[in-house]
Amino acid sequence: MSNVVVVGAQWGDEGKGKIVDWLCHRADLVVRFQGGHNAGHTLVVDGVTYKLSLMPSGVVQKKLSLIGNGVVVDPWAFIEEIEKVRAQGVNITPKMVRLAETAALILPVHRELDALRENRDDGMKIGTTRRGIGPAYEDKVGRRAVRVIDLADERQLRRRIGEMLHHHNALRRGFGVAEADADEMTAELMAIAPKVLPYADPVWKTLNAAISDGKKVLFEGAQGAFLDVDHGTYPFVTSSNTVAGQAAAGSGVGPGQVGYVLGIVKAYTTRVGEGPFPTELTDETGQRLGERGREFGTVTSRQRRCGWFDAVLVRQSVKINGITGVALTKLDVLDGFDELKVCVGYKLNGEMYDRLPAGADAQARVEPVYETMEGWSGSTAGARSWMDLPAQAVKYVRRIEELIEAPVAILSTSPERDDVILMQDPFKG
Repeated sequence: MSNVVVVGAQWGDEGKGKIVDWLCHRADLVVRFQGGHNAGHTLVVDGVTYKLSLMPSGVVQKKLSLIGNGVVVDPWAFIEEIEKVRAQGVNITPKMVRLAETAALILPVHRELDALRENRDDGMKIGTTRRGIGPAYEDKVGRRAVRVIDLADERQLRRRIGEMLHHHNALRRGFGVAEADADEMTAELMAIAPKVLPYADPVWKTLNAAISDGKKVLFEGAQGAFLDVDHGTYPFVTSSNTVAGQAAAGSGVGPGQVGYVLGIVKAYTTRVGEGPFPTELTDETGQRLGERGREFGTVTSRQRRCGWFDAVLVRQSVKINGITGVALTKLDVLDGFDELKVCVGYKLNGEMYDRLPAGADAQARVEPVYETMEGWSGSTAGARSWMDLPAQAVKYVRRIEELIEAPVAILSTSPERDDVILMQDPFKG
């Protein structure tokens, strides 16, 4: 099987954008299969920085780029991003980008509901991007969503909006805000429809035809495994399945078509937003990691929380994703540390754990058990072979492989596309 699915193996922000961009050279088409424009991929190509939220990373390489049915789509953000990337010299057309006609839409009421919930007066919040992703997925599961295909029929669109607002206006009354107007929403969507509909496509059919023709497909995940609504640090998760298994359901192919699973793993750990983080460092070391790694969100510019590498977390991710090999990123950020720590277990109430407990309270209270390793004074930045790496850096990588029970297939040593050490080509297995 020559297809590859790329997934984040931590809490997102692992450097998927660069790896996907690098793999695009070997792929014929790229597919996004979950999430929305809350996810962000930063690509640095020939000195130009592209910040993508909804577009598959393949657009920069002018590869056929599909947005699958598992994605929720803000139609205004979709068009805005197309125009932004065009302004950087990439001519995006409906021949290049296809949008699943069955994808659910994110509407203004979803963004407003997201904000109302995050602003609740009891202090409880999830830490969302307030872009309406969660409420849009709720409507999809509740069978009241407006979908891309509905934009093609005004009468059908009005029916779908009426069904959706029957639910939303009850919520809005409870929050003490004005009800949404169905006519106004219909008019807004009919105005944007001519811009969106040229991209609408039976993505499942296009994708299956490409696979039948022997094309190489890159399935591009967003966020990370521990933001998965089922497998993540619930309730501090996103509203979709972010694990590799979603690549099939979220794009319209059978699970046997997915192929090689490449997990993207940062050489340390970061997290954005609320939720447990066993190895978080709130001291000068954590600040140093953040500054050296430029740890700010692509979409929100929020500063990321930083901590030591958590091998327990990643090993669990390897299992739930069926990861074949990992791409280890940002190794160069660790240059110059006298010593490094790796979490090899958790302690809770005097008991040792080799996994992250499922309960939210337990997740918040676990204490990391560390193994200390010698750091290195040499530079790994820009290395393209094992010979370029300091001996202690090689030891660090090899120890990570042992602890997570998966091989490092790709080692990334800078944000630049070609600064990688390739041990195993995922497209060749």
